[in-house]
Amino acid sequence: MVSHYGATLRLGLPIAVGQLGVIIMGFADTMMVGRYSTEALAAASFANSVLNLCTFMLMGYSYGLTPLVSAYYGAGRAARAGGVLRRGLVCNVLFALLLVACLAWVYGFLPHMGQPVSLLPLIRPYLLCLALSLPFVAAFNALRQFTDGLTHTATAMWALLGSNALNVVGNYLLIYGPGPLPELGLTGAGVSTLLSRMVMAAALGAVVLRSRRYAPYRRGYRAASCHLAALRRMHAQSWPIGMQMGMESGAFTFTGIMAGWIGAVDLAAFQVMVTVGTLGFLFYYSFGAGVSIRVAAFMGSQSWQQVHQATRAGVVILLGMACVSSLTFVLGGRWLIGLFTTDAAVLGLCLSLIPPLVLYQLGDAMQICFANALRGTAHVQSMMWIAFVSYVVVNLPMAYVLAFPLGMGSMGLFLAFSAGLFTAALLFARQYYRVVRRLA
Repeated sequence: MVSHYGATLRLGLPIAVGQLGVIIMGFADTMMVGRYSTEALAAASFANSVLNLCTFMLMGYSYGLTPLVSAYYGAGRAARAGGVLRRGLVCNVLFALLLVACLAWVYGFLPHMGQPVSLLPLIRPYLLCLALSLPFVAAFNALRQFTDGLTHTATAMWALLGSNALNVVGNYLLIYGPGPLPELGLTGAGVSTLLSRMVMAAALGAVVLRSRRYAPYRRGYRAASCHLAALRRMHAQSWPIGMQMGMESGAFTFTGIMAGWIGAVDLAAFQVMVTVGTLGFLFYYSFGAGVSIRVAAFMGSQSWQQVHQATRAGVVILLGMACVSSLTFVLGGRWLIGLFTTDAAVLGLCLSLIPPLVLYQLGDAMQICFANALRGTAHVQSMMWIAFVSYVVVNLPMAYVLAFPLGMGSMGLFLAFSAGLFTAALLFARQYYRVVRRLA
């Protein structure tokens, strides 16, 4: 059993380091924009809420590759794993283009979404830059799930860290415009993000397409067919996970829109607290991905006892991480929030939201653990209805009722997250154990 803890930690650590780079990028964006102006921070909050919905749908959609690649890897079938990558790249980029088309509609509908009119000139160019970056995010995600599924989790880590460093430098140069450079403000942050995502996808693609390590998989990649039936099968595996993560992220997106209905200060505070909250979320997902890879590999070899032990190790690891995250927010919350804003009103509201932020950490960690374990079984159709019940039926209506009819404002918005996440944790755990018992 001890070996499962070590193996999960070894798989998850490079993913966590890469995700730490994502957190740093999010922190850097929010810090630089927040110190530029409160209006820019509020505009970024709205645009990021909308884009995060697309980003997490893309991330979830790419997760359909992992159990397939891991199962073929566990069975020693390199050519089949390479074929999964080719079909996965095609499906993921097409899905990203569909989301870009949806964002074009959102762009035209912006004046009717109840946001402060003064923020619209800041939102539009920033939203456009982020929308154009989505196909590059999709390509990177597919390549990353392929390398992660082969247990080469450090490969994508280096591409992420390099692109994040590039983004931080680009933010400084394009937001503030030192020397002869133009001062672009929030638009500069969007341009920097677009460029860094292009480099990120190109770097990881070059490694997979040129490194000798992946030569056996490239043979399968070149030979694989991408006819409609094959793409449809890949889509059927990916779509439920994309919808699950889309609905989870959608709860945060539409809650952010509700925060804008309250006012610019609440919208800015929402952006800061969601950014701080990613400190826990992305670490949970890193080691949750390790659980999924381990479960999928043991499913491929039909080692049922190992499947159970890998899942138990994941539960213990993520519970420990939830405790560490909660302690960090309680003891260091004031310092973390102070990194993003010097506005007294925003700072005060953020400090009042630390208790509900801490409250939902356990539910978040457990729903991630069991969602990833279920993903590892490749039986993912139920993930859509679980997410629908948890986030659409429970989370969002409760957020509206608590925030507006009951007058709790931003506190009510954050309390509702706990209800949705704990519901998801219970339903994912129940479904995972039902699937494993049936298969075993």
